[in-house]
Amino acid sequence: MANYFDWIKAAHVISLVCWFAAIFYLPRLFVYHAMSEDTISQERFVIMERKLYRGIMTPAMIATWIFGLWMVISGWEVYKTQGWLHVKIVLVILLSGYHGACGFYRKKLIDNPQYKSHVFWRWFNEVPVFALVIIVILVIVKPF
Repeated sequence: MANYFDWIKAAHVISLVCWFAAIFYLPRLFVYHAMSEDTISQERFVIMERKLYRGIMTPAMIATWIFGLWMVISGWEVYKTQGWLHVKIVLVILLSGYHGACGFYRKKLIDNPQYKSHVFWRWFNEVPVFALVIIVILVIVKPF
């Protein structure tokens, strides 16, 4: 039978999958929002973006942090000397900043759908991919 640490780890992975799903999708909505030209579409994107950000993305980020910190605290004696974890935490902090930037941009798009071009949003959408790749390598390979 799995110990409590395995349950925390499972909850952490589930919440981070939900967070990343939302963090990949929200900037994609920004692309479509910036390309929309009619009021009905723009209003629809405002609603979709708000529900995704507030109803899924933010709770998933909070859960990811809670379960991640719970694991670190539970295994601190082992983790404190593992450099990969320190790098991962820095990346998660940066990803949390990206999350905050998404919230800022979401509000900007409400009043000005052409605040940034769809090309900007397409590039902006790629940023979390790099974080995910590095984080997965750190956790699985533990290079240092």
